[in-house]
Amino acid sequence: MGQATSARARKVTDAEGTTRPTREERMDRGRSARRAVPRAGQAEFTPAPDRPDPLGLLEKQAQQRVQELLPIRYGRMAASPFAYFRGAALPMASDLAGTQSTGLVVQCCGDAHMTNFGVFASPERRLVFDVNDFDETLPGPWEWDVKRLATSIEIAGRDNGYPPKTRREIVTATVAAYRRAMREFADMTTLEVWYAHADMDSVQARVDEHLDRERRKRLARSMAKARTRDNLGALTRYAGVKDGQAAILADPPLVVPVADLAGAGTDPDQLLSQLQAMLMDYGECLEPERRALLDQYRLVDFARKVVGVGSVGTRAFIALLLGDDDRDPLFLQAKEAGPSVLEEFVGASEYDPGRRVVVGQRLMQAVGDIFLGWVRVQGFDGQSRSFYVRQLRDWKGSADVEVMVPKGMLAYGELCGWTLARAHARTGDRVAIASYLGAGTTFERAIAEFARAYADQNELDHAALVEAIGSGRIDAVAGV
Repeated sequence: MGQATSARARKVTDAEGTTRPTREERMDRGRSARRAVPRAGQAEFTPAPDRPDPLGLLEKQAQQRVQELLPIRYGRMAASPFAYFRGAALPMASDLAGTQSTGLVVQCCGDAHMTNFGVFASPERRLVFDVNDFDETLPGPWEWDVKRLATSIEIAGRDNGYPPKTRREIVTATVAAYRRAMREFADMTTLEVWYAHADMDSVQARVDEHLDRERRKRLARSMAKARTRDNLGALTRYAGVKDGQAAILADPPLVVPVADLAGAGTDPDQLLSQLQAMLMDYGECLEPERRALLDQYRLVDFARKVVGVGSVGTRAFIALLLGDDDRDPLFLQAKEAGPSVLEEFVGASEYDPGRRVVVGQRLMQAVGDIFLGWVRVQGFDGQSRSFYVRQLRDWKGSADVEVMVPKGMLAYGELCGWTLARAHARTGDRVAIASYLGAGTTFERAIAEFARAYADQNELDHAALVEAIGSGRIDAVAGV
């Protein structure tokens, strides 16, 4: 961190007469946090004697979900320790709540594992890399996100068969990238931080040095493939012609048109009417120019869609809209939003759940989906439910973790670390956090040790899920 200029060192008073801390006072806050919660102490993880049963937490979380889909969720989570970890944000939040916190708050992702980062299109039609899942976003301790990211990389490395020394090097490099980036952001102006982003041209240049020729080609092919994951690509993937009209094709149980849901105890006509009303109400939350864009499309069809791993069972629908003709599609996804897994431990959100997701995404992402919005639906399945809406696919792509070689995962981890630091720097006290982190390697070495310890616990929790499935306590469907 560089020296503060005299202008930045002076007290600042805002329009309401509130005096804001100087840069030096913010640095002191970080140093005070370091004394209260030593960086080496971040390595500690010991399960509490009264640790809640992780499976019990997952079952409680699932009570408000679509029950017929839950076996898919548990089947996906049982596939591997990493798959389990992806779906176990709530148990980890419960565990993190028992660890020491620096008291420095940011807008957290809440589920910052490595596959919740990825590429997508900016409104300027450039391929960018960023955090891309915000179902659990909420203001909270910044170190919780760092620990979840680091642990996900440790677990993925184990699943891929990397030796312990290699895993530790990758995790340490990931957290070191976060620390260095936060210190860089601490020396930037507020607008410089807000404008910072990772476009894939610069990312590729940074990553290429870690990869051999064949893997550089593979990365280029992956980016080219991401550009095909647009609305036209979704039209080919999800839609066809039914009774002479464009329609979403059934692929049960993963994609089920609304008209086919009657067998699940649903009145399809009533559901379709609710979804149509939801789409109209959602349009009202958009800015006028984006509402004008949406109004150029007409609704053609709705279907229920199974999404993700931990999200399976939440109500999620895709809508097919058409513009001028059948080659002018727009696919929107409306996904149910509930309380963040962090809320029980840091306090409830000030926003409706759908709006919470939208606000968090806009705060953390450098660029975003032009159709992002939220809506609350009354009387949906007999209840009032909140949804957020976005494009289904807009050049979206994610890393194929299972085929990563160690050098590739190291480069990817560093990119995730930088990206998470930028997201946190936008909403938290980046100067205080940078001061806490310091210039040495103490923090990343501590987090690597935490990640190792928590990955051990994750393996036990995954084994418990597999055992519960085998005993019949939990119903699961594999391979769906």
